[in-house]
Amino acid sequence: MKNKEFPKDFLWGASTSAFQVEGGFNEERGIANSDMRHIPDGLADYKTASDHYHHVKEDVQLMKELGMKVYRFSFFWTRIMPDGENVSQNGLNFYHELIDELLENGIQPFPTLYHFEMPYALIEKYGGWKSRKCVDAYVKYARICFKEFGSKVKMWATINEQMCATAPDDMNMNLEKDPHLRQKNLYQMSYHMTLAEKIATSYFKEMVPDGKIGHVVAMQVIYPATSAPEDVLAAKNAEDEVQWSFLDLSIKGHYSRHFTKYLKDRDVYPEMNEEDLHYLKDNHPDFIGVNYYASCTVRAKYPEDECTRMPPFYISDQFYVVNNEKLKPTEWMHFGIDPDGLYIGIRNLYDRYELPMIITENGMAYTDKIEEDGSINDIYRIDYVTKHINQCYKLIEEGYPLFGYCPWSFLDVVSSHEGFNKRYGLVYVDRTNRDVKSCARIKKNSFYWYQNIIKNNGIKGE
Repeated sequence: MKNKEFPKDFLWGASTSAFQVEGGFNEERGIANSDMRHIPDGLADYKTASDHYHHVKEDVQLMKELGMKVYRFSFFWTRIMPDGENVSQNGLNFYHELIDELLENGIQPFPTLYHFEMPYALIEKYGGWKSRKCVDAYVKYARICFKEFGSKVKMWATINEQMCATAPDDMNMNLEKDPHLRQKNLYQMSYHMTLAEKIATSYFKEMVPDGKIGHVVAMQVIYPATSAPEDVLAAKNAEDEVQWSFLDLSIKGHYSRHFTKYLKDRDVYPEMNEEDLHYLKDNHPDFIGVNYYASCTVRAKYPEDECTRMPPFYISDQFYVVNNEKLKPTEWMHFGIDPDGLYIGIRNLYDRYELPMIITENGMAYTDKIEEDGSINDIYRIDYVTKHINQCYKLIEEGYPLFGYCPWSFLDVVSSHEGFNKRYGLVYVDRTNRDVKSCARIKKNSFYWYQNIIKNNGIKGE
């Protein structure tokens, strides 16, 4: 195998999110939507999480040891603005400490403004993203962050995985019982998120003129179950509904013709103001952050199909999600592992938008165990990430502007539905769902492997 050396300025990093990693619930942080979610009995909540709040210096030293060039994290809106509207200096100080620590250790900070962390006060007061008041609140929050950190931070993301942020009812608190009104709310909330990020981007260009800002997408690579025309059409419709709908509005400033008709036919087209149009048409992102874990396979929808077990963003009258017999599912990754999907998806994204890209999430979930000798031999994670890095190299060789790779996640974080049963990290956090312990950090074998990848700036041939 030949050496696969990446460009000299390629950004090797790793990712986390505030609500899944920080903890510090009683340290002057306001209540967020994540704090109000129903947590199944026996699973960890977000009050302590991975206790990053009390391990900042230690965690950054581990990042330095790993060799990271960039750290993608998120600001906790309710740490900076506990009620969503008024600023906490202590919250700002925490992120100054983190950012300064990163910069002093040669690591570029890459914050996301919104990674599912909505102040619960805004949900109680305005209904959250259903209201344009929340657009104003997000823009105010973004401007405070740009003013406070813009001289230090030059790469930013606006909103993480808009599809996932708007669709799950317990994430967005869209608790409307009527199915039609619930769907109408969903698309109105999604529209407001896009409008908020576009207005925030307009301020960013003024306030951080030497910076770059982008949108982070949950990239959907969708295959038809068969070559039957109805299944091929179902796959195309699924792409429109769960991927292009968000990105087209964010990047092109409008929905596709098919998706526009889809929304209007179902009476769920969002309410827009005429003055929104100039924000939508301008203020384009500088890059796209790509989150990718696995592909998805669909077929045509039949009346007898049950949808109750599907995540809400996969429930549609245009397609039905099925297993792909060519891909082997794992314990936590039910769609199977598909490195080729990363290559296919990036090509699709670039052909449509022609923007630079960075992989902002890509990882392997597993129930990691500490061996008797204290090691964590996560060879399955090494295999997964190796195969996806190989696809990144293939894309760069072909000329695609892929400028960084951040696996999910730097250290174990609280999974939204499985607590600490399901782990993604390069660093093990020694706690269980019930026993927080000291949250000691233990380097997994994948940590040392990735350290070598970064040191060699790629995969060394054997």
